[in-house]
Amino acid sequence: MGKTTLHLVRHAQGYHNLNTANHSLPDPSLTPLGEKQCLTLSTTFPFHTRTTHLIASPLRRTLYTCLLSFPSQVSAGLRIIALPEIQETSDLPCDTGSSPQQLAEEFSTGKFAGTIDLSLLKSDWNSKTGKWSPASSAIEKRAREARIWLRDLAEKAHEERGGDGDVEVVVVTHGGFLHYFTEDWEGAERGTGTGWENTEWRSYGFVEGSEGASLRETRESMVRRRGSERGLTEDEQRELRASREREWRESGFQSDAKL
Repeated sequence: MGKTTLHLVRHAQGYHNLNTANHSLPDPSLTPLGEKQCLTLSTTFPFHTRTTHLIASPLRRTLYTCLLSFPSQVSAGLRIIALPEIQETSDLPCDTGSSPQQLAEEFSTGKFAGTIDLSLLKSDWNSKTGKWSPASSAIEKRAREARIWLRDLAEKAHEERGGDGDVEVVVVTHGGFLHYFTEDWEGAERGTGTGWENTEWRSYGFVEGSEGASLRETRESMVRRRGSERGLTEDEQRELRASREREWRESGFQSDAKL
């Protein structure tokens, strides 16, 4: 059986990243600098020819990051699957996605027509209530669901290939959500609220036997970005998560509700 690798990518710079006033912008797209960051990623990412799937949060900045950063795969006919579970965490306008109808209209014409698969989007995916709320318990639950969905996707791909060959999935999502998704809070204390830079990518594999499809960063990825395999201890992770979530609640980015 071949191996599965997830290449996780934070989106390029969006207009909401410029200042806090822009947090009021609904579903903002990329800045010119963000588009340049995508061009750089498209030339520096080393696994284009090995990529088997493209997955992105349905927000516009993540969809465009995926389109502009992985053009060779898109041109070859690889459609980007919009996965609502990996949307950003807060209910600010900038982190609230557009309706399925608006997205379908935007990506039904022009050079990107037919490149996005929106079939997983339900009418309430951008409601920021219930499953989609900014409560930490809801975010943690959908992060787990997303990991399991991706593991199932990879297992199905392996079966279709008869167990031969590797499956390498690019997942473009958001800085805040990535801490829940990877269960790694290193760098979350930064003023930007995330330890991930725009268009930063890291590679992960699934932890064998994990019911929640937990991830482990590959040795190559850790050494490439930090020069060492050593990460935070479990106690350090818990303390950092608690501190970060407390600050998010005080700033209005997250709710206290338990779901």
